[in-house]
Amino acid sequence: MGEKNARLRGEELNKPDKSALRDASTVIMLRDAQTEPKVLMGQRGSSAAFMPDKFVFPGGAVDAVDATVPLSPALNNECNARLCAHADPALAPALVAAGIREVWEETGLILGTPGTWPDPAPKGWRGFAASGHLPCPEGFHFIFRAITPPGRPRRFDARFFLVDADQSASDIDDFSGAEDELRHLQWVPLDKARGFNMPFITEVVLAEVWGLIQSGLPPASVPFFNNHDATSEFLRLR
Repeated sequence: MGEKNARLRGEELNKPDKSALRDASTVIMLRDAQTEPKVLMGQRGSSAAFMPDKFVFPGGAVDAVDATVPLSPALNNECNARLCAHADPALAPALVAAGIREVWEETGLILGTPGTWPDPAPKGWRGFAASGHLPCPEGFHFIFRAITPPGRPRRFDARFFLVDADQSASDIDDFSGAEDELRHLQWVPLDKARGFNMPFITEVVLAEVWGLIQSGLPPASVPFFNNHDATSEFLRLR
């Protein structure tokens, strides 16, 4: 029994720490910005460890393979420069790639351009590659950053990207290719969004989107809710 218990304790120690801070990407897809602005949202499951039952934008953690995929074209200078100013420059394209992958997985929509992959697509990207598209970061704007406060079951350093729905290479009303992580996928009118069950930070981001519709893109600065430790800070990234 002693040997078995020691082995089990060792396995427990080797498990990844799910509360450790992970880089993540969230994508706010916006349609009809000048007439009746709407954003794409879905509801997380009741059993989800992170934000159960909440309506959220597509998004999730960056995977190691996201740094290896070919973006076509390359990330635009404005977005790349702002991301690189506050993180490892090698992380910038991976953050955007992760957002594109999460949109594909959670909604079935393709933010891509027709093309052939130079090498076999890694696991997690094979379905996207099979669609005949390369991940396309065109039109991406980095508009918000937030770190999940300590004590939560999952913690993320999330970057939020705004992109016009017209950048989708697929029918923006067809969610048949979506996985089951988000339910009730729908285009939510911005003026009705507050009636949905959503996290506080999502409400804050939606207010930022409203402002950007009025002022235009790119943003003059990026709001940053820094909850890295017990002291919370609200900053503006230039």
